[in-house]
Amino acid sequence: MTTADPGQLRLLALIDRHGSLTGAAHALGVTPAAVTQQVARAERELNVPLVVRGPRGASLTAAGALLAEHGRVIDEQTEQAGERLAALLGHLSLRLRVGAFLAAALHLLPPALTALRHRYPRADVSVEDLPSERGVERVTAGELDVAVIASWALPPEPSPHIALHTLMRDPMVIVLPDDHPLVTGSPEGTPLRLEQLRDESWVTILAGHAAREQLDRAAGEAGFTPRIRFQTATYDVVQALVGTGIGVALVSRLALTPVAGTTHRPLADPPRRARRDPVRHHADSPRGRLPHPADRRGRRPPGDLDASGVSGRPPRQGPAPVPTRTTRVTEGRPTSHRDPLDRSLTGRFSI
Repeated sequence: MTTADPGQLRLLALIDRHGSLTGAAHALGVTPAAVTQQVARAERELNVPLVVRGPRGASLTAAGALLAEHGRVIDEQTEQAGERLAALLGHLSLRLRVGAFLAAALHLLPPALTALRHRYPRADVSVEDLPSERGVERVTAGELDVAVIASWALPPEPSPHIALHTLMRDPMVIVLPDDHPLVTGSPEGTPLRLEQLRDESWVTILAGHAAREQLDRAAGEAGFTPRIRFQTATYDVVQALVGTGIGVALVSRLALTPVAGTTHRPLADPPRRARRDPVRHHADSPRGRLPHPADRRGRRPPGDLDASGVSGRPPRQGPAPVPTRTTRVTEGRPTSHRDPLDRSLTGRFSI
C-alpha cells in the first residue's frame, strides 16, 4: 500500500487554494521549480497524475483533489496545535504556585500577593499550606514554583537547579504571662536570658519539629533541660496556653499574636532564624531583604538584629552566641560563614 507524505498533501492543498504552482511556491517560500520537482516526485511515488498544468495555472486531478482534502485537514490541525500551544505557554508564564508555612502565609504573603495582583491582574496564583521541611522537595519535583520555608542552623541542601535566597532573619522571643515576676519586676522591653527561665514550665512545639530542636539546643547551651508541660503543633496554641499562666514559650517574632494575658520579651542573646527561598532558575537576581513585618506594625527589632543581613551587625553585649554554620546559596553556589544559632526561612516576595 502506497502512503502519501504529509508534506505532499499540504502542497496539493496549497496548489488547489492558489490555483497555480507559483502561488503554492510563494506560500511555501520556495521557487516554482522546487514545487514542480515535488509534484513530479509525488506523482512518481504514488503512480498517479495529481496536477494538470494549463496556460492559466494548474488544477488538480480527481486523485489530487482527494489528497488535497487531507492536506487541508493537516493545515487546520497544525494551526490549531500552534494556537493551543501558545495559549498553554501564555498560561504557564502567568502561573505561580506558592507554598508557605503558616506564619509566612499570614504575614509575608498578603502584601506580596496584593502587589502581584495589581501588577499582573491575569496571573494564576495558587497558595498552599506547606510544612517547611517539604519546601525544597516540592519545588525540586516541579509541584511548586516557589516555597517559603523556615529552618534552623544549616539550611537545606538544594538540588543544582534550585536557588536559595535569604528573605529575612527573624529573632526568637520569650512569651510570658503578663503577671510573671520577670515582667512585673522590670521595665517593658527588658531583655531576658534563657538562664533566668531554667526553672520555668515550658509550652512548646511538638517534639520532632525544627522549632522544638531550636528550644532544646538553645536551652542546652544555656545549661539546662526545659521542663515541658504542654506540646502543640502551632505557635497560636502555644501563646494561648501561655495566656492561661501555665508556662512560658520561645516563639518566632513573626509568629507573635496579641493574646490576652501574655507579653513578650527579647532575648539578651537570641537564637535567630533566616529566611531563604528555593526557586527553579539560577538567573533570578538576589532580592533585597524585607523589613520584618513586626516593624511595619510599629515594633522595632532588638538592637542586635540588622534587618539588612547577617553582616555588619553592631557588637553584642553579654556572652558570645552559640556558633553554628549557616550556608548562603546564590545561584546554586554555597559559601559558608559562622553565625549565631539561626532559623533559616525561604521566600522570594520582594515584589
